[in-house]
Amino acid sequence: MAHTKAQGAANRTVQVAGKRLGLKRAAGQFVKAGNILVRQRGTVFHAGINTGLGKDHTIFATENGYVSFRNMTGSHRGQKYIDVLTEESKKEVKKEAPKKETTKTVEKKAEKTPAKKTASKKSTK
Repeated sequence: MAHTKAQGAANRTVQVAGKRLGLKRAAGQFVKAGNILVRQRGTVFHAGINTGLGKDHTIFATENGYVSFRNMTGSHRGQKYIDVLTEESKKEVKKEAPKKETTKTVEKKAEKTPAKKTASKKSTK
């Protein structure tokens, strides 16, 4: 039985500098065109509205605006998108998502509208 460690373990103590990956801007933060939003290896985040994707998968802003994150649903479930919303694109996003009517609001609308009276036709012979 050996009483000393195997040779070569001490050779693996190489120090490598960190690559400074990760999010660079938070949600709701104002960014200018060209600002880097995230540095990543692969597409952990995908480029959304008013953003671009660099060759090293860096996502950057193409317009001035506010950072927004969104999770996809359906067949793209699990994908995360980063958007830069300007005043115009904020209005568009609000138009795309109409409010859902609950059963209470439907009942209230039915109570407010009076029922239509149908005039019965008199049969003349």
